[in-house]
Amino acid sequence: MSHVDQSGTFTLGGRAVKRLGYGAMQLAGPGVFGPPRDRDAALAVLREAVARGVNHIDTSDYYGPHVTNELIREALHPYPDDLVIVTKIGARRGGDKSWLPAFSAQELAQAVHDNLRNLNLDVLDVVNFRSMWGHLEPAEGSIEAPLTALADLQRQGLVRHIGVSHVTPAQVAQARRICEIVCVQNHYNLAHRHDDGMIEALGRDGIAYVPYFPLGGFSPLQSSTLSDVARRLGATPMQVALAWLLRRAPNILLIPGTSSLAHLRENLAATELELPDDALDVLDGISRPRSATAPGAEAAAQAH
Repeated sequence: MSHVDQSGTFTLGGRAVKRLGYGAMQLAGPGVFGPPRDRDAALAVLREAVARGVNHIDTSDYYGPHVTNELIREALHPYPDDLVIVTKIGARRGGDKSWLPAFSAQELAQAVHDNLRNLNLDVLDVVNFRSMWGHLEPAEGSIEAPLTALADLQRQGLVRHIGVSHVTPAQVAQARRICEIVCVQNHYNLAHRHDDGMIEALGRDGIAYVPYFPLGGFSPLQSSTLSDVARRLGATPMQVALAWLLRRAPNILLIPGTSSLAHLRENLAATELELPDDALDVLDGISRPRSATAPGAEAAAQAH
């Protein structure tokens, strides 16, 4: 049994995926813009992830832009039958590396076609609509028009399943009135637990929750607490954070990203880490008495 197999599975878009997947964002250049520093290393990371059992890859054509999808196609096409590639739309990149909203029906259709072309696919498995109402945190604002446009692309046969990202509970409810939602992708980790209630509610309805930025939003004190637990268990802080997320709820699917083969192997090995009860108590205490986001901590994932 591989490390990834030990993570278990959960249904995403009608298909069983391993709960430990891979996020491709870090394969692009600095600021998620331009080509990778080492193209061969990026291709090697993708190939090894799949060879080790990963069958859920998260990407977007605005990473780069176009860079990560082109790397995925070069490394993995023709794709294994069990591989689920999840992409997202709703943003675009400015020439100054900025992240800009791209909500119109025309922009969303173009984004779907860009993803199809650069991944060399006839239909996209899962497409997340990424709300851009909020900058560092989800903010209220109607997503009815873009979700309706995305549902129309689904009816055209270009998209199999739809998810949402960077959204509030009210926006999730609005989206579910428009179309079936198979996953929600938000910022969530040991120190940032605003979505606790949402995770439970989604789980009851068989909807996957996909947290990103597993070490983002940690204060120095929280980081030292996590590091102390990791040191005691002979693990890395990232491994402990991932192991805690796997324990948190069965509908959580992880997509840790890296451009390093060594870090990829460390992340996959997190499935073997046993968290004793006393360690869980300490880790759960990181979010108390408040779940705070350190200033600027989420900037790197502002349009994840």
